[in-house]
Amino acid sequence: MKEKYLEDIKEIKDIMNRSTRFISLSGWSGVSTGLIALAGVTAAYFIIFQKQNWLIEQPVSINATNLFYLLLIAVVTLGLSIGSAIFFTTQKAIKQSQKVWDQQSKRLLINLAIPLVTGGLLCLLLLFKGFVGFLPALTLVFYGLALINASKYTWPELRNLGLFEIVLGLLAIQFIAHSLLLWALGFGVIQVIYGLIVQKKYK
Repeated sequence: MKEKYLEDIKEIKDIMNRSTRFISLSGWSGVSTGLIALAGVTAAYFIIFQKQNWLIEQPVSINATNLFYLLLIAVVTLGLSIGSAIFFTTQKAIKQSQKVWDQQSKRLLINLAIPLVTGGLLCLLLLFKGFVGFLPALTLVFYGLALINASKYTWPELRNLGLFEIVLGLLAIQFIAHSLLLWALGFGVIQVIYGLIVQKKYK
């Protein structure tokens, strides 16, 4: 009888989670986006930053070729990250017989998108003005804010990840010469660790 009550409680808890949170978010999406970010920052370092002293507090002069490569790496990295996140999340939703696009996923995306779009536009404005050195820090901070904002609609671990990203972003402002390394740590290494933790806990 006790086991039946425990099963009933677990079922009620699952129903409540599904009604208030988007629980199909896959840990493998975190791992894949982290690996893609590491590949992107490696490409950016060898193609651009190894030859340019841009990680400074003053505006720099960016020629059309370097601007093109920087934007291309950013767009490809972002596109692959979004694509991998959609793929793994869709696979998990199908496996769990869940809907990928429902009220919870809409709320999640809206709350994620507002800080991300705001931060992205700010970074573009600063990029065209030559303030490249601030971009790693600002992308970390706005990404962290987006994760915290969206965490109430999915797994709570997302909030902790967001706090880590914000701290790294602030450190990247303080140690601007090493901001690319901190960016790789935040978007790459910590993202992979987060994905593995979530995958193990909610598989």
